[in-house]
Amino acid sequence: MNWNADDKLKELGLTLPPAPKAIGVYKPAVVCGHLLYTSGHGPLQTDGSLIRGVVGKEATKEDGYAAARQTGLALLATLQKELGSLNRVKRLIKLLGMVQCTPEFDQHPAVVNGCSELFAAVFGADHGVGARSAVGLTSLPLGMMVEIEAIFEIQ
Repeated sequence: MNWNADDKLKELGLTLPPAPKAIGVYKPAVVCGHLLYTSGHGPLQTDGSLIRGVVGKEATKEDGYAAARQTGLALLATLQKELGSLNRVKRLIKLLGMVQCTPEFDQHPAVVNGCSELFAAVFGADHGVGARSAVGLTSLPLGMMVEIEAIFEIQ
């Protein structure tokens, strides 16, 4: 891959939050061979707070998109901490996005695009876009608006 994800992150002017710490009995990321699996991450902001709320109630689809993008930044922080460099990521394989929303809300893919579009910008369209699922749930841990987990191929 002739793409430099670390440089792209700087070029885009992105600031990563602190890498999230486990709040239970799990690891934020596990490497198995050439794969890195992340645990579910939430929209952790640079001040350590989470974006909370229910899409379709007090939050809009656009609010959800911003929360998914922020969740992507938290995932990037974990990758950077675990791997030392985003350049060790060969490609995104799978993304699972969960949106806390009302039962009537059905635009989950549009919300999760916040993370997907971020990864495409950082890793490139060929390596930053993988298989994906986007689902809606009536609650998420700590009231966070979005939770996302991912699988990456690494080198």
